[in-house]
Amino acid sequence: MTNVVPLSTAIRTRSKAAHSSSESAGFMSSLLRGERSRDDYISLVAQHHFIYAALEGATERMRRDPVAARFISDKLTRMPALEADLAFLVGDDWRERIAPLPATARYVARIEQVGATWPGGFVAHHYTRYLGDLSGGLHIGRVIQRQFGFETNGIGFYIFGDIADPAAFKDVYREQLDAAPWDDSEKERVIDEVLLAYRFNTEVFEDLAGERDSAIA
Repeated sequence: MTNVVPLSTAIRTRSKAAHSSSESAGFMSSLLRGERSRDDYISLVAQHHFIYAALEGATERMRRDPVAARFISDKLTRMPALEADLAFLVGDDWRERIAPLPATARYVARIEQVGATWPGGFVAHHYTRYLGDLSGGLHIGRVIQRQFGFETNGIGFYIFGDIADPAAFKDVYREQLDAAPWDDSEKERVIDEVLLAYRFNTEVFEDLAGERDSAIA
């Protein structure tokens, strides 16, 4: 009898290299080493705004899907925190002062496409963003807080005040992945979409590095 690998395990195993590549992208690693400026951090927050506007717009549409809805929790919502962070970091006119980078625009377009047509693809992006936020994101928030002397203003994106136990929340999420009623073909498509999401994320970091380094030059 063949052992069936749970979907959550397959995703983590197959995406390990992509995850490591995204985490170690030059922009983020230099930001976390204290080698980048407050403006660099603001550029990152701005790109997050566009990405999460697309993801949380798709979330509203996917609430009606019986499978995708299992993964949706208002405790994960990031847009109010991002808007508050940008108001603090940029000013009340922040909406007029930010724009998506090319990689961000491609990422957003893909989230909007799958978020309108494909529940499994939506879950792939939902998983990649939010479980990452509940893992490395918590550490990133603490590092940024120390670097720039923030209290909670400016790093609200990284604070999940409604989730008392992130590890337990992630465990339940992975159980939902393992219970999803997808056949093997659909599971492969979901895994491929997770890998694509990591690639988009890495490309956003590459664009951020290029933009900020050009500005300095």
